[in-house]
Amino acid sequence: MLATEPRVRAAAGLPRRAPPRTPMDAEPRQVGDLLGALYEGALEQPPWHHALRLLQQRLQAAHVSLILRPPTAENAGVMINVGENHDARLSYEKQYFAVDPFVSLKEGEVMTPEELIGQQWLDGPMYQEYLRPQDVRYVLGADVYTADGVECRLRATRRHDSMPFGETDKALFRFVLPHLKRSIQIQSRIDSLECERQMLAGTVNRMLLGVISLAQGGEILEINDEARRILAERDGIWRGPNGLQADNPDDKRELQRLVQRALGHGSGNAGGGMVEAMPISRPSGRARLSVVVKAVPAGDWCDTRKRPAAVIFLRDPDCNTAPPSLDLVRRLLGLTRVESRMALLLTEGYTLDEAAEMMNIRRNTARTHLRSIFCKTGVTRQTMLVRLLLRSVFSLG
Repeated sequence: MLATEPRVRAAAGLPRRAPPRTPMDAEPRQVGDLLGALYEGALEQPPWHHALRLLQQRLQAAHVSLILRPPTAENAGVMINVGENHDARLSYEKQYFAVDPFVSLKEGEVMTPEELIGQQWLDGPMYQEYLRPQDVRYVLGADVYTADGVECRLRATRRHDSMPFGETDKALFRFVLPHLKRSIQIQSRIDSLECERQMLAGTVNRMLLGVISLAQGGEILEINDEARRILAERDGIWRGPNGLQADNPDDKRELQRLVQRALGHGSGNAGGGMVEAMPISRPSGRARLSVVVKAVPAGDWCDTRKRPAAVIFLRDPDCNTAPPSLDLVRRLLGLTRVESRMALLLTEGYTLDEAAEMMNIRRNTARTHLRSIFCKTGVTRQTMLVRLLLRSVFSLG
C-alpha cells in the first residue's frame, strides 16, 4: 500500500507527499554541535547537560531527562534534567518511580507510553498524579543498556497545548541513541579511573608521602595534601613563582638538575625509568627531607604537554604516619584492646617499660600481655612484632 501511494496520489492529481525529515536534514552545524555535545558530555559536570539542552531545543520539548541510575526504594538514583521542576524531580525520585510503567524499553526502540501501554496510560497514577499537575501530556522515551550493566533512560516531554511527538522526533532520538551509548561507555570508564585515582591518592596521603607531578615544561600540575603541607612550612623547600625552590643553593641546583633530567631535557640516559634521590637540608635544624625524582614514561598513543612527565616524592622523617585504628589492629590480629594498644606503642618506638608506664600497668603485666601478643601473632621477638605491624595494611585503614 505504501509502495503504491505515490502513484495513487499522482493519478488523483494530488501533490507528492514530502518524506519525513531526518536529523541529517538539519544544518550540518546543528548536527555537529549535537554530536560534539554528546561526546564532550562525558567530561561535563553534570554530564551531558549541554547535549540535553540542545536536544530540548531541537524537539521543542518542555523537559528532557537522562536517568543514569534509576531510583530504587534504597537509592534516589542519578538524573540529569533540563527544563526541570526541582520539586517534581524529588517527587519522582522518592515516590513516583515505583508507579512509573514507562520503563524497561527494548534497546533501540523509541516510543510513547500510549504505544507501549495503551490509552489506559492516561488513567494511571503516573499521569494523573505526577505528570498532569506539571502540565505534561506527551512523553517520548528510549532506553540504553551497556555491557557492564549500565541502564539509562532518555525521556522528553511536551505540554498539553503542544503537538504529540511524531516520526521526525523519533528519528532524532534514534540518531542520538548509539552516540549517547558510546559516550556513556566512555564516561563510565572515566568514572572508574577517577574512583581508582582517588582511592590511590587517599592511600598515599594517609602514608604521608608528598607527591608533586610536573608537566613536560616543568610547571606543576598537581600537589597532594602532604606535599602541600611540607611546602607551606617553607623549611628547606617551597613553591615559588618559577617552580620549586630550595633554601640551600647546592640543594637548589641539584633539585633542578634532577628535575631537568627527569623531564628529558638533560644529557645522558634520562629515559622513562630514571629515578634519582637527594636530601634537602632544613634551616630549622630538623631532619633533612627525603626527595625522590622519577620520570613518567610517555603514553604510547597520547602526547600532550599537560600530562605528567615527572613526579617528585617528598618524605618528612619527623612526621609519622597516622596511627592505625585500634579496632583495626584488634580485628586483624585477634588481640584484645589492651594488647592492641601495647603493640601500637611498641611500633611507635617505645620500649616495653615506657609502654607499661604510658598504659599505667606494671612491667610484669606488660610482659604477660607481650607473651600473649607473641602467641597470637606467631612472632617470637619484639623486633619481629614491630616489623609485622610496619609491613601490614594497618596504615591504610
